[in-house]
Amino acid sequence: MRPGKMAPKFSLNSTPDQKVSLTDFRGQPVILAFYPADWSPVCTDQLSLYAEVMPEFKKYSAELLAISVDNIWSHLAFAKDRKLNFPVLADFEPKGAVSQKYGAFKEKVGESARALFVIDSNGVIRWSHLSPDGVNPGAEGILSALASLNKTETAASGKIE
Repeated sequence: MRPGKMAPKFSLNSTPDQKVSLTDFRGQPVILAFYPADWSPVCTDQLSLYAEVMPEFKKYSAELLAISVDNIWSHLAFAKDRKLNFPVLADFEPKGAVSQKYGAFKEKVGESARALFVIDSNGVIRWSHLSPDGVNPGAEGILSALASLNKTETAASGKIE
């Protein structure tokens, strides 16, 4: 998905009996981090980094949602083990349906691609990045996108920084 388009809505499990929806966060920026698999080395490094950088994301009132096709039990164990401080959502059934909506599903291997999206407070995609599976995209692009988004929204509201 390219910037400027409305982010496709979704509702995915964060626990066996709780769902998280994109619309739950309307009014604040959202970072979507699609990733291939729990427990893989690059994914572990990437999501652990985001847990460390969370205070920086929160400076922009941004919520991070991590999404992969792994099942909810794998996610719960992974999040606990890695001390993740954000929802890890299961795009499990139908497998990869949300990843497909965002153009972040690799049909041949049945996994999410390593893709990042920053969505503004109105639900519009403002930044996206696709990274090779073996490359941790880090947090700099996300932080730059949030800073740019913050300047745009502040200017649009007429506030002076």
